[in-house]
Amino acid sequence: MSAPSVTRPPSFDPDDPLGIDDLLDPEDLAIRDTVRAWAADRILPHIAEWYESGELPGIRELARELGSLGALGMSLTGYGCAGATAVQYGLACLELEAADSGIRSLVSVQGSLAMYAIHRYGSEEQKQRWLPGMATGETIGCFGLTEPDHGSDPAGMRTYARRSGDDWVLTGRKMWITNGSVAGVAVVWAGTDDGIRGFLVPAGTPGFSAPEIKHKWSLRASVTSELVLDEVRLPADAVLPGVTGLRGPLGCLSHARYGIVWGSMGAARASFESALRYATTREQFGRPIGGFQLTQAKLADMALELHKGILLAHHLGRRMDAGRLRAEQISFGKLNNVREAIEICRTARTVLGANGISLEYPVMRHATNLESVLTYEGTTEMHQLVLGKALTGLDAFR
Repeated sequence: MSAPSVTRPPSFDPDDPLGIDDLLDPEDLAIRDTVRAWAADRILPHIAEWYESGELPGIRELARELGSLGALGMSLTGYGCAGATAVQYGLACLELEAADSGIRSLVSVQGSLAMYAIHRYGSEEQKQRWLPGMATGETIGCFGLTEPDHGSDPAGMRTYARRSGDDWVLTGRKMWITNGSVAGVAVVWAGTDDGIRGFLVPAGTPGFSAPEIKHKWSLRASVTSELVLDEVRLPADAVLPGVTGLRGPLGCLSHARYGIVWGSMGAARASFESALRYATTREQFGRPIGGFQLTQAKLADMALELHKGILLAHHLGRRMDAGRLRAEQISFGKLNNVREAIEICRTARTVLGANGISLEYPVMRHATNLESVLTYEGTTEMHQLVLGKALTGLDAFR
């Protein structure tokens, strides 16, 4: 009897130590590589300068380029949207955030919040009016939920819409709104006599303004604004007809949180790769610091959490594509991956030593950006409580 043939495993790949690429099909890989190449060409050569100056110049041109890639409203179908899978959208988020969290935020707010709200809850007329231009990036959208005094508790929002004949009149303020100052349309959530409703507020509507927020130490290469609504009069067809109550905005947030599960691993990957390259070239005591045990321990631990996080993101993506992903599972991913991404950045900073605080390297930029990512779309504490309730059946929110 002949001996059975033995298949030798492929060589160990430091860039893909678990062989996760084997889970991706050729279309997945092509989308990932296209977004990675775009980010390398259009974002990475300039991002340190943009971050230092606290601005994102040419945002409208970048939006149109992202639209041409199919990255805006990527997982939505129809109206010019790409109709990509959840995994493909996640891979795009990872590559965009590997460049900078601000760029991924631009895409997430456009597609997973503003466009998703219109696509999921809007009328056919609203979809036809707004979604094609948003898919190409000709129109930028924003999403107004958070208020100066109401972040984790949106049910307490003070922005209010009252009826005036057939019209609606909105009054209130929204805070920390990505894309606000450049948006052509704002999806604004407001209380009404019948519950919380979503409204489409076109830029230029009398009484509506979006002053940009300055003096940020995080997400500096991103447009962040306040939305001010001072007796903004809207026609009856400005309201999103498909939903009433908090399940509307919370459904949008779940979709956006999914992108963060992937995106945070992009920031972590960029920081880890920077630390790995540095460790093999930086010499102390006559040899590369990557040859010392303590540095290798740091690199091993970072790689462990990075690729576990990517596996988790991939698993959640497959569940979303199968229609089996629950909001609690998205909380699981956001809580774990953002928390671990920050720890990877902090550890990478120690490998780089004093150079770790320099914008010549991406590590500190990613670390400070992730402080915002840790907070938005649900703080660590809120996701812990979501999981706590799911595990115990007991509601600790009230």
